Amino acid sequence: VPRICFINKFDRTGAEFDRVVEMIRERLYANPVPVQLPYGEGDTFEGIVDLFTMELVTYGDDLGTQIERHPIPDNLLEQAQEARAQMVETIVENDDYLMEKFLMEEDISDEELRAALRDATIHNKVHPVLVGSALKNKGVQMLLDAVVDILPSPLDVPAVTGIHPKTGEEVERHPTDDEPL
Repeated sequence: VPRICFINKFDRTGAEFDRVVEMIRERLYANPVPVQLPYGEGDTFEGIVDLFTMELVTYGDDLGTQIERHPIPDNLLEQAQEARAQMVETIVENDDYLMEKFLMEEDISDEELRAALRDATIHNKVHPVLVGSALKNKGVQMLLDAVVDILPSPLDVPAVTGIHPKTGEEVERHPTDDEPL
């Protein structure tokens, strides 16, 4: 099953992004690819750095309803650039066309990266990592957008084969809105 990771409760004391990403790698035997970075940890958690848009997303209230986008602060810019480079490298490793563009040092658009990330996620080659605080609604909308953009729709899932309970025949079911179960 394709999956993405959401590191929740990042506004709590003891939250450590890099440690959790490493735990995903070691304990779940996954290939995590952070697509966001936290801006602050624990009590100092103030927002999220989006590695695709290279923007800092902050919230104007405690309910996470007032989303504000800013340039990445200078003290975090180098770390964000390194994380984006690592993200791009991990994504292109799973796409031959983009790998060729990467090695030829050609520009790769965000749309190409997103499409490659989606394909690699659907095929369980990578597991995108997002961060936030669900209780304070910080990062939740970005998570929902990632679910829509990255995870497969029912039409992307292959047909399911099973045994009809009454006839014992093998039956194949394709995802559709038209057929009753």
